[in-house]
Amino acid sequence: MLYKFKSKAGADVLMLQAHFDQALQALGREPAPQGIFQAADLPALIQTGESAIQAEQDAHERAKAEAQAEGRKPPPAPEVALRQRLWPLLELMRAASSAHTDVVWGV
Repeated sequence: MLYKFKSKAGADVLMLQAHFDQALQALGREPAPQGIFQAADLPALIQTGESAIQAEQDAHERAKAEAQAEGRKPPPAPEVALRQRLWPLLELMRAASSAHTDVVWGV
């Protein structure tokens, strides 16, 4: 299934369901077919998304360091990192926050 995030502040952001679920969970929300990020909540949601990205990067760096210390082959980086998946949505959210407008999906 394809999900579309929309806002008056920018272009639509499309995501497949698996990526949509991952994005919402990274933002601290339960996946739902319809929803809204209200303008007042956007700065905190953006920070939550950036923290999730940093946590993923830190976990990968720790795993690499542990593997190197144990003489094992380091784990591969994800083919598509959370940073890459969330970037378009975070950009839309930043634009919406600046314009004091909401981001919606499924409507």
